[in-house]
Amino acid sequence: MTFMPDFPVIQVLDWGEAEARARSVRDAVFIVEQKVPVELEWDEWDARCAHALALDARSNPVGTARLLPDGHIGRMAVIAGWRGKGVGRALALALLEKARERGMRRIVLHAQTHASGFYRKLGFEISGPEFEEAGIAHVAMSITLGVP
Repeated sequence: MTFMPDFPVIQVLDWGEAEARARSVRDAVFIVEQKVPVELEWDEWDARCAHALALDARSNPVGTARLLPDGHIGRMAVIAGWRGKGVGRALALALLEKARERGMRRIVLHAQTHASGFYRKLGFEISGPEFEEAGIAHVAMSITLGVP
């Protein structure tokens, strides 16, 4: 009997290890699908972040997100065919665990308004009014992490 691990597999990596695969997902989701201008997508923060990558059974990237040094989760992106299959949840949980390991207590993010319910299910609460970012409606959300 062959054991098959659960998919997607989540890896938390530095930018040097994650860059090529994270770029492919973010290009497909943000730049191509959501029409975010390239100059708004790529910034100097990537090199300072922990990056979660979701990989399928063939190690192809299907999702990514990043944790900034200040406790901000951002750039959460899941390839269209993998949405609704737990990829986003797995990415978020991996970054929340990384934040706990780093002793971070308050985690914040800017959720696209259509995704705020997804983050609420993870324990995030809306912490500010709706605003526009890259031409897309967002809302600030936060969660306070318990001490391990």
